[in-house]
Amino acid sequence: MATGVDAKLLKSTKFPPEFNQKVDMQKVNVQVMKKWIANRVTEILGSEDDVVIELIFDLVEGSRHPDIKSMQIQLTGFLDKDTPTFCKELWKLLLSAQTSPQGVPKELLEAKKQELMQEKVGHLHRSVIHIVHMDMG
Repeated sequence: MATGVDAKLLKSTKFPPEFNQKVDMQKVNVQVMKKWIANRVTEILGSEDDVVIELIFDLVEGSRHPDIKSMQIQLTGFLDKDTPTFCKELWKLLLSAQTSPQGVPKELLEAKKQELMQEKVGHLHRSVIHIVHMDMG
């Protein structure tokens, strides 16, 4: 768990209040969260880093109730200044996921709905353009 240095850092670091809430990973759809983690880490680092992504997977899946505070300390060497933001986003999604019937954060469900709507609108738009061109031909 936390080494001597980590224990000092845990005491001296100011964490968001959400970090005091527990997450039960058995209520979370881990596959959905893994996809989000991989995408977000790649976005932060500017490239895909399997080592960092796997480390985060291990930290998240390592216990039924992961410790986000020590996770943040452990990830600082990899995600640098983006670590607190990443950990807060991750924790909020995990808290949301455990209250969702499918174990999927409602924020990700909403984002997926938006994405699907955009695809439909784009498809519809292309269909209309195709029809217009056919009429004019």
